[in-house]
Amino acid sequence: MEGSQKEGVELLWSPAHSALSLPGSQSFYLEHTDDILCLTVNQHPKYRNVVATSQIGTTPSIHVWDAMTKHTLSMLRCFHSKGVNYVNFSATGKLLVSVGVDPEHTITVWRWQEGPTSLDSLSRTGAKVASRGGHLERIFVVEFRPDSDTQFVSVGVKHMKFWTLAGSALLYKKGVIGSMEAAKMQTMLAVAFGANNLTFTGAINGDVYVWKDHFLIRLVAKAHTGPVFTMYTTLRDGLIVTGGKERPTKEGGAVKLWDQEMKRCRAFQLETGQLVECVRSVCRGKDIFISASNDGTARIWDLADKKLLNKVSLGHAARCAAYSPNGEMVAIGMKNGEFVVLLVNSLKVWGKKRDRKSAIQDIRYIAGGLGREEKGISPDSRFLAVGSSEHTVDFYDLTQGTSLNRIGYCKDIPSFVIQMDFSADGRYIQVSTGAYKRQVHEVPLGKQVTEAMVIEKITWASWTSILGDEVIGIWPRNADKADVNCACVTHAGLNIVTGDDFGLVKLFDFPCTEKFAKHKRYFGHSAHVTNIRFSHDDKYVVSTGGDDCRYLPG
Repeated sequence: MEGSQKEGVELLWSPAHSALSLPGSQSFYLEHTDDILCLTVNQHPKYRNVVATSQIGTTPSIHVWDAMTKHTLSMLRCFHSKGVNYVNFSATGKLLVSVGVDPEHTITVWRWQEGPTSLDSLSRTGAKVASRGGHLERIFVVEFRPDSDTQFVSVGVKHMKFWTLAGSALLYKKGVIGSMEAAKMQTMLAVAFGANNLTFTGAINGDVYVWKDHFLIRLVAKAHTGPVFTMYTTLRDGLIVTGGKERPTKEGGAVKLWDQEMKRCRAFQLETGQLVECVRSVCRGKDIFISASNDGTARIWDLADKKLLNKVSLGHAARCAAYSPNGEMVAIGMKNGEFVVLLVNSLKVWGKKRDRKSAIQDIRYIAGGLGREEKGISPDSRFLAVGSSEHTVDFYDLTQGTSLNRIGYCKDIPSFVIQMDFSADGRYIQVSTGAYKRQVHEVPLGKQVTEAMVIEKITWASWTSILGDEVIGIWPRNADKADVNCACVTHAGLNIVTGDDFGLVKLFDFPCTEKFAKHKRYFGHSAHVTNIRFSHDDKYVVSTGGDDCRYLPG
């Protein structure tokens, strides 16, 4: 019995974005009395389907309501004159920022769930937290940082400001251009956020500005030939989508996908037939996942509709699968020691290799941004780690093309590989083994890291290990070593879910450092659970069974 590597399937998630949708029918929220100027959807899982909208008028109001029931949850009575033209929820979903159409374009932060209850509708009236004049010129976008309830950014006509909520006060710093050559303050139309306090803004002249704190550090000239109307960051992989005005060419059109530093671009043909394409809003795809099975197939599934979208025959039994960070490729490990790399859109084979004779137990793309762009492979997809039953983890450099050259391997692994996870910077990999030891190795040389102080400082891009001090509490009393097969920590890092030999799925707090920790249990599998993953937004868990041949989204 080899942990999670018994007969069954393994899966990994696509870094995709899920938009609010109500398939199969239309319904309406009818409480507004005038033209609606803005809408935003709360992204926090606690407030799923919570929407905020506002309208024009001399005494406008912001409505916070449930998209499923159409019930008004809160009514924010504004002092904005003429209307509200932008609203946005904070990271925890508890706060809402609004921008007025008044001459000062007043910015107000609300605690939308607080305040007295209205007798006529049983909705709350909400409470104002802070308010201040935003700018004398028009503001186009105001958005909270995705990890904050106190910091947000506003952009508009020839200005941008970095705001901080301090108690009941709103403080701001203007964006500082400095002495950067060819840079001047443009009218900014869009904003997106990156790691390490980076901010990206799209300008009316087609440039993208990259800011660290409130200082300009880079200028991406002519990211689009016309205005950059919209930007979107996928938090899981940091990739940035931009949409703007562009003349379509053989190289692409008005939608472009960039790496985390706005240094590498992939453009997309929209095939509209227009001389000039114009895109006003962008996001990233639907919620999909891939499974690979002992039946020799790989299958792509739609999570929301629970439907099979596509499948391909692999020719051999499969044991594990992993999406590349940009979602364009998927690597699949086989029972016979081979692994293949498929192009997701077509499911055609991009490359394959067999350096081992025993089963590939886990396979992972690097999560960090090492390397350089070569042969169409982005830096964040440079290395592929392949762990096998032969007590090995091999590293392959994808920038060398379909030859899939092995450039290093981990030494001194005492048993078969169970799970692997890269560090956030891509410098290290942790390996859980059949000897029930967790080891850390350097990438790509494979040297084992034994210094406790070094290991303690590593930030892991993901956590699927069933071993370590961080997960002691997931093991039940009197458990055999093989009883817990698989685990996965949420992208937010708050919870861990496990699958075991008894068909149970369990949810714990993370880290889980106390023995026999409290947890929630979920039933559905009749046999052992072979693998488990959270969706990109942590709203769903998908588990896969072995002998029962089932996958269960929940």
